Amino acid sequence: MDLVIARLRKELQDNKDPVTQKTATRFFKEEIRCYGIKTATVVAIAKKYWKEVQSRDKTEIFSLCEELYQSGMMEEAFVVSAWAHLLSNRFDREDLAVFRRWIDTYITNWAECDGFCNHAMGDFFDKYPELIAELKRWTESGNRWMRRAAAVSLIVPAKHGKFLDDAIAIADLLLVDPDDMVQKGYGWLLKEASRKHTDEVFSYVMKNKKRMPRTALRYAIELMPKELKAEAMKKDW
Repeated sequence: MDLVIARLRKELQDNKDPVTQKTATRFFKEEIRCYGIKTATVVAIAKKYWKEVQSRDKTEIFSLCEELYQSGMMEEAFVVSAWAHLLSNRFDREDLAVFRRWIDTYITNWAECDGFCNHAMGDFFDKYPELIAELKRWTESGNRWMRRAAAVSLIVPAKHGKFLDDAIAIADLLLVDPDDMVQKGYGWLLKEASRKHTDEVFSYVMKNKKRMPRTALRYAIELMPKELKAEAMKKDW
C-alpha cells in the first residue's frame, strides 16, 4: 500500500462517527460501507492529500485512485471523485476508457455515481464534447449506475446551457427505463437543462409525458414556473 493512502485512511478512520454512519444508511436502498464522515470533511481531507500526490505522474495517480476504490468504502470513493476533478486540466481523450471501467466496476450507489460524474466526467466532456456519443452507448448498459452516469455526467454543463441536444437525446434513450435511479438521473439532467432552455425542455416533457415515468417528469419540471408545472402534471384522459 502506498504510504499516502495509508495515512489518508488513518485520517478517515480518526474522523469516523457512528451516528453519521448510521444516518448515512437511510439515504440508500442498497447496503453501503462507510466510515460515517460528513462530505465537507472528506473533501478537506482529499484536498490535503492531493497536495502530496498532485506532482506524480497521472498514471500513478490513477493507480492510487484504483487502490482507494478497491476498499469499497464510500468516503474513499469520494476522495477519488475529488482527486479526479482536481486532475481535470490534465485529462486526455484516452482517459475515458479508465473512467468507464471505474464506473462499471466500482460505483455501487447514487452518491458515488453523482460525486464522480457531475464534476470529473462533466469536466471531461466539457473538454472533449466530441466524445459525448460514448454516453449514449452507456444507456444500453445492464449496469444501472452506467445508465445513470450517462445522464448525470452532463449535469454541470447542462446547468450552464450546454449540450441541450445531447441531453434530450440521452433522455430519449432512457425515457422508459424501469430503474428509478436512472429515471431520477435523466429527470435531473432535464431539470438542469431547463435553467437556460425552459421552453425546449417543457416541449419535450409535454411531447413525452404519457410515456415518461412520473418520477422523471417531476424532476424535469421542478424549476419551471407554476403554470407550466400544472400543465405538465395534468392528466390527459
